[in-house]
Amino acid sequence: MRPDLHSGENAPAGGSTTGDPEQAAEKRAHVDALNARFRHHGATAVLRAVLKDRVAGDIAMVSSFGAESVALLHLVAMVDRTTPVLFLDTAMLFPETLVYQQDVAEKLGLRDVRVLRADADIVAKRDPYGALHLSDPDACCALRKTAPLEDALSGFDGWITGRKRYQSRGRAMLEFFEYEEATGRIKVNPLVHWAPGDVRTYMEENRLPRHPLVTQGYPSIGCRPCTDRVAEGEDPRAGRWRGQGKDECGIHFVDGRATRGAS
Repeated sequence: MRPDLHSGENAPAGGSTTGDPEQAAEKRAHVDALNARFRHHGATAVLRAVLKDRVAGDIAMVSSFGAESVALLHLVAMVDRTTPVLFLDTAMLFPETLVYQQDVAEKLGLRDVRVLRADADIVAKRDPYGALHLSDPDACCALRKTAPLEDALSGFDGWITGRKRYQSRGRAMLEFFEYEEATGRIKVNPLVHWAPGDVRTYMEENRLPRHPLVTQGYPSIGCRPCTDRVAEGEDPRAGRWRGQGKDECGIHFVDGRATRGAS
């Protein structure tokens, strides 16, 4: 039985608020209060409040198990290894990512990793030859990532992301807590203030395993057909959807629209 959202500290009622202006306003005010409360705190304090005190309700973490993912996964595991971790298997990932996902989950003792896949019948209908990414990469991401993730998140009041301010201009003003207008959920960004050096240092100090493709020239890792090696001096995400005018898979939304920026 799903815990009541009110078991958190003054958390407003859960579920979608998109059709209830008063409840949406209540959640926005709650998010503002959380950001004010944790303004001078760090990632661990935020995660403890979210996972132990349930200040954002029933929460899952979403992870790509990519180049930097292990840092946040480790922080979450240190607070609560039973946290649901949602991993999108698009059926187009690098084999190395699939092996790495299992290795990291075992090493960190993660007890509730949920592998998400798009409905096979829908994929067969919309992308019968597995070539949709060539003609319409946005549609491919919507089919293989956005739709299954939205289904999986339907039972949660919020989710933890690994987004950081340095990743793009569009994320420069991100806060620890964010109200998602399109769904009524609360997004939690524990690493929002971290710099690239902070991630590297944390991984080294805690002896966390690196994704094997990082040393092969892949500082940002997504699906195999849409991820290229990055040359020295290039933006770390230059290899994602190279030449297609796209830099986001579409799982983050503001006012119902996918935000563009690093994921």
